[in-house]
Amino acid sequence: MPTWLTDSQYRTVEALFDTVLPGDDLSPGAGEAGGADFVDQTLGAFSFDPPHIWAGGPFSGRRGGEAGFEHWLALGPTEELAWRIRIEGTLGIPEREFNGPVVGWQEQYRVGIAALGDDFDAVDPGEQDRRLAAAREFRALLYGHANEGCYGAPEYGGNHDGRGWAAIGFPGDSQPRGYTDEEVSGRD
Repeated sequence: MPTWLTDSQYRTVEALFDTVLPGDDLSPGAGEAGGADFVDQTLGAFSFDPPHIWAGGPFSGRRGGEAGFEHWLALGPTEELAWRIRIEGTLGIPEREFNGPVVGWQEQYRVGIAALGDDFDAVDPGEQDRRLAAAREFRALLYGHANEGCYGAPEYGGNHDGRGWAAIGFPGDSQPRGYTDEEVSGRD
C-alpha cells in the first residue's frame, strides 16, 4: 500500500520508470526494481517520525556489522526546512519563501501524472513515449528518481533485493569489510 501516492499514481510511476529506464534481458526496469516505492517513500518522507530522509548506520548489516540503516536519523531544523521545500514546496509559507516560491516534488508528480493521463500504465509503449516526450521537465525529474530508485540503497524504498545492483555488477555496500585493492582496481 503506497504511503503518499494513490494506487493509480503508483501504477503510473511504475510504468513511467520502466519507460525512462527500461529493463532488458539482464536488468530490471526502474519500475520493476522498485522505483515507485522509492518515489512514494520520498514524497511521503514526512509521514514518518523521524522523516525517511537519512538512513542510519553506520552499517547496513549486509556484509557484517550491526544493521543500522533501518533506524532513520532525525533532521536538524535547517535540514528539515530544506527537505520540506524540496519535497513539499514553499506552499506560500513565508518561512519557506526566502528565495521565492518553489514547486515541490509532490506537486510536480501530481501535475505530471495528471498530464500524462490516468491510463498511462495501460497504453502501448509508443503512446507512453509520445506522452512523455511532451513532458520534458517532468521527464528529467523522473529520470533522476528512476536511477536513484533502481540503484540506491534498498532502505530508501527501491532496488528491491539489490536487483539494480546485481544488474550492474555492484555487490552493494561493503562496510565494515571494505574492498580489497584487487576489487577496487578490477584485478581479481
